[in-house]
Amino acid sequence: MTGKTYRIAVIPGDGIGQEVIPVGQRAAEAVADVHGFAIEWQSFDWSCQRYAETGRMMPEDGIEAVKGFDAIYLGAVGWPGVPDHVSLWGLLIPLRRELDLYANVRPVRLLQGITSPLAGRGPEDIDFIVVRENVEGEYSEVGGRLYHGSDHEMASQLSIFTRRGVDRILDYAFELARKRKRRHVTSATKSNGIVHTMPYWDERFAAAAARFPDIETAQYHIDILTAHFVQHPDWFDVVVASNLFGDILSDLGPAVAGSIGIAPAANLNPTREFPSLFEPVHGSAPDIAGQGIANPIAAVWTAAMMLDHLGEGAAAAALERAMEAALADPATRTRDLGGSADTRACGEAVLRAIR
Repeated sequence: MTGKTYRIAVIPGDGIGQEVIPVGQRAAEAVADVHGFAIEWQSFDWSCQRYAETGRMMPEDGIEAVKGFDAIYLGAVGWPGVPDHVSLWGLLIPLRRELDLYANVRPVRLLQGITSPLAGRGPEDIDFIVVRENVEGEYSEVGGRLYHGSDHEMASQLSIFTRRGVDRILDYAFELARKRKRRHVTSATKSNGIVHTMPYWDERFAAAAARFPDIETAQYHIDILTAHFVQHPDWFDVVVASNLFGDILSDLGPAVAGSIGIAPAANLNPTREFPSLFEPVHGSAPDIAGQGIANPIAAVWTAAMMLDHLGEGAAAAALERAMEAALADPATRTRDLGGSADTRACGEAVLRAIR
């Protein structure tokens, strides 16, 4: 028992984020109580609703306001009426970049009690992690548009791959593989069609592999790699990719594992110079927001990742066990997993398992 108190900034965000994040908070508090530490939350109303009222997703000093916390727990960003690029570039991307959250880590695991859409696959077949470069690559601000509305209208977007940025995400992936049983890293590339950045990525991957001779490696073009995720999920252990490719793969992975509604994510600053940010992958889901039926498991699993990052590994493991216990009973699974439970009932099942 550590006896520590962790200060965590909470941004419920939009849509179902406001419904599932409180479930994750209650679960984290319950497991903290059992394991002898405390959590102090401070909530921030940064969201599309705030944008509609003020013209900003967060205040100008927002990033400075969260730098002093131990972690950030984010629900979801996005709502109809606010363009997606406005909501994303007004909140999540600035947080990722200003806090140097360069490692986006998304575990993909077929949990007990969940049926994969892939025929004949069980938990032993689907257990890997997608590591995504999170602050540069294809998602840069370099580019622009010219001649709006004319026949000569054009748009350009420049991808940015720096040696520092590529090497550090590759090193992170290899170090992560060293902690896992299979000790294997797969690289996502497209060097046959993208003539500058992807050959450079491949060169740096080869250099990283030479630095980690104890780790087995593989490399696939992104198009066939997506097919292999579906046909051969058992091939993968740690998959490392650029910002765009990692974004795509880390949504496909949870779908293979049963539902994006259970998918967690960590945006990590591995140096711990700034707080890391933890968010479910599922988005704000306006189509079901307000109905109380959203799956809270991704928020709970995300909270477990946050506790593990804070050094509370035993509590994180206990929270994951409680989450899986809740999923084992069809009566406490939400509808996206073939059950009948609502958000509250699923969350209560997790709490009972903790206690």
